[in-house]
Amino acid sequence: MKALFIKYKSVIKFILTFLLVYISFSVIYKLYLDASEGSKYYPDYMTYLVSVQSEALLNTFGYDAKVLPDLSKPFMKLSVNGKYVARVIEGCNSISVVILFMSFIIAFSGKLKTTFFYILSGSVLIYVVNLIRIVIISIGLYHYPEEQDILHAVVFPGIIYGMVFLLWIFWVNRFSKLRKKDD
Repeated sequence: MKALFIKYKSVIKFILTFLLVYISFSVIYKLYLDASEGSKYYPDYMTYLVSVQSEALLNTFGYDAKVLPDLSKPFMKLSVNGKYVARVIEGCNSISVVILFMSFIIAFSGKLKTTFFYILSGSVLIYVVNLIRIVIISIGLYHYPEEQDILHAVVFPGIIYGMVFLLWIFWVNRFSKLRKKDD
C-alpha cells in the first residue's frame, strides 16, 4: 500500500489539493450567497451585475434589452425587444466555473506570481466569455425559441467549459510545475 502512495504521490497530491481548494471556495461562495439575501442587488450582486451587463451588451448590438427582477423566485428576467427570452439565475454568473478553474490551476500550481496572474486573467476571460455566451443565447432564443434546448444544453457547455478546458491545457503545458519536472 505504501508503495502505491509513493508511486502515485503527485496524483494524490493533485486530487487532494483540488478538492480542498474547490470545497473551500465553494463554502466561501455559499456564505456569500447566504449573506446576499435581502441585499439591494437581487438576487445577489454578481448575478445582478451579469444581468445588467448582458442587457448593456444586447443594447449595444441594437436590441432593446431589459432585465427585471422576478421577486417570486431568485432570478432576473431578460427580455429582448419586449419578448421574455431567458432568466439569469445565480448559476449564470460564472462564479462556479471560475471556482472550478481556480481549483485546477492551484492544484497544478506553478510559480506563485505566474499562478496568481494566470488565475486573475483566466477568471476575467471566463467572466467576459460568459457575458458573450448569455448574449449569444439570448439573441438565439429571441430569433429561434424552438432551439432553446440545444442553445442551453449544447452551446452553453461548448462555449464556457470548452474555454476552461483550453485554459487548463495551456496552463499544464506552459506554466505548471508538472511541466518543469518533465523538461
